[in-house]
Amino acid sequence: ENIRRVGEVAHLFFENGNLALCTFISPFRADRELARALAPAGRFLEIFVKCDLEICKRRDPKGLYAKALAGEIKEFTGVSSPYEEPTHPEIVVETDLHSVEECVNQIVDELTRRGLLGV
Repeated sequence: ENIRRVGEVAHLFFENGNLALCTFISPFRADRELARALAPAGRFLEIFVKCDLEICKRRDPKGLYAKALAGEIKEFTGVSSPYEEPTHPEIVVETDLHSVEECVNQIVDELTRRGLLGV
């Protein structure tokens, strides 16, 4: 339901000529496809922020992965709840292989190339 709501709000931005960058955990392909369907044709870019699970655990400042692995958090995406990797994201940033700056530049470059961002 959250993903649908975000998609609806993003659609309002699109209708008013704005670019909406939405970030959220969306573990199911069907939810991401629903958000894609709400956007005007060619205006939805799925950005897959990819990172190895072991590195996610090491980077976790709140200890949520440890709690999920101990069974203290139910339905934790990637641990006790599934994550369906995107089958056709427009952009893949591999945060376990590249710096934050490199990942940001990759996204900005692609948005600029597609004429969605004027720099």
